[in-house]
Amino acid sequence: MENNAATNFNWSCKNTWKRSAKNTGWCLLGCAIGDLGTILFFQLTKIPFPVIGIMILAIINGLITSIILETIVLMKQELDFQKAFKTAIGMSFISMISMEVTMNLTDYLLTGGAILTWWVIPIMLLVGFLTPWPYNYWRLKKFGIACH
Repeated sequence: MENNAATNFNWSCKNTWKRSAKNTGWCLLGCAIGDLGTILFFQLTKIPFPVIGIMILAIINGLITSIILETIVLMKQELDFQKAFKTAIGMSFISMISMEVTMNLTDYLLTGGAILTWWVIPIMLLVGFLTPWPYNYWRLKKFGIACH
């Protein structure tokens, strides 16, 4: 017995891919501000701190800045703070976590971790964007749920 919803799902809607790309881009911007900012801070200040500690802080700060940015964007769309905050956390937290983990894993695999260079940042951002994008498409297509 086949699941009819699964067999009828459409992965080829260009409008949904565009909208989900926009949503994923906002999420990436928010995550990148906190994540890359944290790594850059430790890189510039040369504060002795374990690489894993820096990466955990970068992930946490990326999640926080993404939630803040998405809450602001939603409030500009006429939502009150409480509803905007709950929406930002509820609808995109899986995207943010997957984005953060893959960005930091990419950094770790390519540089040894917590090192920003001119060539690693675009790769981190690309991997961070591509990882949650299909999930965001799926949520938008199946449930009509988007953050922006």
